[in-house]
Parts: sequence; C-alpha cells; structure tokens
Amino acid sequence: MANKIIQWIDRRFPLTSFVKHELTGYPTPRNLSYWWNFGFLAGIVLTLQVVTGIFLAMHYKPDASVAFDSIQHIMRDVNYGWLLRFMHSTGASAFFLVIYIHMARTLYYGSYRAPRELMWWTGQGLLLLLMATAFMGYLLPWGQMSFWGATVITNLFRATPFIGDQVVVWLRGDYAVGDDTLTRFFALHYLFPFLIIAGVVVHLVALHTVRSSNPSGIDLADKDNIPFHPYFTSKDFFGLGVFLIAYFTVVFFFPHSMIEAENNIPANPMVTPNHIVPEWYFLPFYAILRSVPNMVGGVAAMFLSVMIFAFMPFLDRSRIPGGARYRPVYRVLFFIFMLDILVLGYVGYYPPTSQTIAIGQVATFYYFGSFLLLPFISKAEDQWLFKKGLPPNIIALIESEAIEKRILPQRRRRGDIT
Repeated sequence: MANKIIQWIDRRFPLTSFVKHELTGYPTPRNLSYWWNFGFLAGIVLTLQVVTGIFLAMHYKPDASVAFDSIQHIMRDVNYGWLLRFMHSTGASAFFLVIYIHMARTLYYGSYRAPRELMWWTGQGLLLLLMATAFMGYLLPWGQMSFWGATVITNLFRATPFIGDQVVVWLRGDYAVGDDTLTRFFALHYLFPFLIIAGVVVHLVALHTVRSSNPSGIDLADKDNIPFHPYFTSKDFFGLGVFLIAYFTVVFFFPHSMIEAENNIPANPMVTPNHIVPEWYFLPFYAILRSVPNMVGGVAAMFLSVMIFAFMPFLDRSRIPGGARYRPVYRVLFFIFMLDILVLGYVGYYPPTSQTIAIGQVATFYYFGSFLLLPFISKAEDQWLFKKGLPPNIIALIESEAIEKRILPQRRRRGDIT
C-alpha cells in the first residue's frame, strides 16, 4: 500500500528523486567532523521554537493589561504550559548558542570563501532575522526587564539620521512602549519564524549548489564523497541526542537560569530596574554600544559589529585553503578573537564603571582591529608560509586555482587560447 501511494505521488511530483538527490543520496565529503552537526541542530531548534511558539500563542493575550497574567495562566493552568514556556525560553538561548558555534566553525575553517560567499551571506541574513525575532519576543512576558529593555533598545533608533524620532514612534506605535508596541511585536514575533524558515530553504539551496566544505578546505573528488544517509544521518542523530540531554537538563532542572529575575515582576513604567541588561546572546554587542561615548557612534559600532562578518570573503586575502588548519597565525588570531568576545560579554553583563568601560573599549578596539588588519595579516602569512614550505598537495591546489581563475582568463582575453 505504501509503495502504491509513493508511486502515485511520483507520477505527479518527483518525490522519490527529490528525497534521493537532496537528502539521502546527497554526496557529502567523507571527512566531516562533528563541528558540521550544528547546522542540523539549528534546524531542530528552529522546529522546536516554532511548534512551542504556536501552542503558546493559543493562550497568550497581547494586551498590556493582561499579558503578564496570561503568562502566569500558561504556567499554572494550561496543561503542560510550564513545559511549553520553559522549552521556548530555553530554546531561544539554545538557538543562539548553536548558531554562534556554527558561525565559529565557518570562520575557523574558512567556509565563507569562494565559491560559498552567497551561502555565508544568506546565513548572515538569517542571523539578523533571528536577532529581530528574539528582541521582539523578549517584550512579550511584559515583565520589568522586558519593558525597560524594549524602551532602551527602541530609543537607540533615535540615532537614525534625520528621521530618528519618527522611526522610534513607528516601531513603538506610540510615543512610549505600551499596548500598541506589545501588539505589533507579538504579530511580528509570530511572523518572523516563518520568514526564517524561508531563509533556511534559500540557505540550503545555496549549500547544495556549491556543496559542503570540509575540514581540509579542499573540495574532494566525487570518489571521496559518500551518501548523506545513513552515514551522516546517524552522526547527526548522535549529536542530537547529546544536545537534547543538555537541553532538557536545563528545561527541567535550571529553567529560570534563562529568565531574568526582574522579568517575574509586572512591567511598571514608574520604576526603573537598577541595571537593565539584555539576554546573554546580545551582551557582546551591548558592550560595544556602551564602549562608544557618543550615542550615534555607539549605535553605528553595534550595527557594524554584526554586519562586518559579511565582508569576511573580501577581508581574508589568503590563498591557502582549510582556514586555520594550515595557517598558524590566523589560528592564534581566531582564538584571541573568541576570547575577546567573551570579555565583551562579561563587560556587557555588569553595570558600567570606569574599569569595565576601559576594558570594553580595549576589547572593542581589538574586535574591529582584527577585521581591519586581516587583509594585511593574511597576505603576510601567505608569503611566510610559502617561504617556510607548504604540503605539496596544498601548493598544487593553489597553483591549479591560479591557472583556472587568473592565468586562463588573461590568456583568453589576449586571444592566446579559445
């Protein structure tokens, strides 16, 4: 019966060939490590967030007078409502953790380089959508930290040249964060995950067009690729099992670690919290914002700190494949950069003092300096490594790429060859 149904569908839609080409039979480099699991985990967390969000929306009231009470109703009266809420709040942090590790792997192995620039840029677009979705969702509990966090962040848009005040009113729907803000943030928070799903499809199309990178940085021959199923499905599900153990440990035993204590107090426009702090996944960018004394400069620096990753395919001038694997200088800079992000997160969490501001300014200077110096460092590192001596297969690959990308087009333009 199942075979007849599949045959009936195949005559009208290429289901079997699609599954074989894009899923089970998709040729995958045989040397992928577990660092390549995080793309799959991001898709799983996105699914969890969408499903739990839909059920939470059935009971949530986007009204400033009852929004906080509706959260308590979900927690206390809805069957397993507490589980849905804790899965959703924990899932937001898990989503960012998985995405950040996924980005770090891409940076370490140089997977943003040609011909994978579009795949990298679609991933950057997904990150911006995710940040916007998380920010709007943070207002929905209508607690103290939600209210004041939204007030501070929307105020930053006053830095928009010429139309800053109008932009803030448009975002809030009013002159202050209130019922109109809550309603529109709820509508957009519900809509954006479906835009993220559409972006994921585009991201996967780009991935399957240029094929996945691998730890060597060298595109393997067809004979060195293996079908995705069952080799990598079993690997992905093992990673999923480890992830779910950690995820549900937090959900069942430490759920409030993902929720600010101030958010258990109803929003009160007349009482300002002692220290307004965003969620942990925004802390490095928040520290960069605070490190610049001028508001316009701080907002510009914060925005640029996210967007500058999109320029990595142009900033990294190295011809050596494999990212940090064959580049010791780049590898050291990468780990210092990761440490710098942790320092920025630490600075963003604590109230501003002369000491934390000074540390934040130094960390911000290094953050942007590492990008601006990368073109010069990568070129100098190339020259040093060529003099020192590279593995013969790497030199052969670089020479073949040079012939294909630069020498042959030049000779064709001169008319030497057709």
